[in-house]
Amino acid sequence: MNNGVLFAICTLIWGSTWIAITYQIGHTAETLAVAWRYTLAALCLGLFCVVRGLPFKLPLHIHIKMAGVGFFLYCLNYTLLYMAQAHIISALLALMSSSIIYFNVVLRRWWLKQPIRLEVVVGATFGLAGIVCMFVPEFSKVSMDAALAAGLSIAFVSFFSASIGNVISERILTSGTPVIQMNFYAMSYAMVMLYITAWVTNDTLVVPTAPEFYISLLYLALFGSVLAFGSYMKLLKQIGADKAAYVVLVYPIVALVISTFFEGYTWSWLSVLGVVVVLVGNAIAMGKVPIFMRRPPLSN
Repeated sequence: MNNGVLFAICTLIWGSTWIAITYQIGHTAETLAVAWRYTLAALCLGLFCVVRGLPFKLPLHIHIKMAGVGFFLYCLNYTLLYMAQAHIISALLALMSSSIIYFNVVLRRWWLKQPIRLEVVVGATFGLAGIVCMFVPEFSKVSMDAALAAGLSIAFVSFFSASIGNVISERILTSGTPVIQMNFYAMSYAMVMLYITAWVTNDTLVVPTAPEFYISLLYLALFGSVLAFGSYMKLLKQIGADKAAYVVLVYPIVALVISTFFEGYTWSWLSVLGVVVVLVGNAIAMGKVPIFMRRPPLSN
């Protein structure tokens, strides 16, 4: 499957999961909601491995790294993201999510010894400017208070945690570990960590009665986790964590299109301009604009 298709799958699915997540909030503890999501996802991936006869045996050092992915990307990141979404508007989350790209660039350079790619930094900056243009009306309604400050802090930690998980994933995948097995183990480890966290923090087990909770849970597990993360990890393996993370700047466009039909979102010339700027940034980040393809040499 080529990179364009993988990128499109991630963008289309994650552009719609924000709706599903809103149906998860308020029914039970965030930790349990995320745990159930990854329980279903891990079961599906494990069953797929059994049916296809894929090997489960992997070296211990890979298991340690996969546990790291489970903690940073699937456990901590998503638990905090659910918490943040209860405090701040989705526009601010979309803006802050752009920080993942910059974190990935720095962490890849520091840990993986990969060069900082100019096209990614420039493209991400275009994307950030585009996101601001797209959500200007929403930002104008925001007033700083304690709840918002807490939400912003939680979101910041969430995205930094996601970036750590991204870079660990790239290290695992480029060493030859298959995507399916890595996601199975990482999500399984995340599931166990989440249940332990819920037990330690005495989260009350509340069984939701709303049908929309379970419908959204299935969508998040099967599409948002199994399919989207499977595609994302393959993309990350092929083009690097820095370029793959540009997905987070493109899927808000899909979210706005969906919002147009479900929430009556009204487009302005500024939001249209924002979409154009994000797409230009994507072209730059993916190396489609040669002028930005200069790469500084690695220093010893």
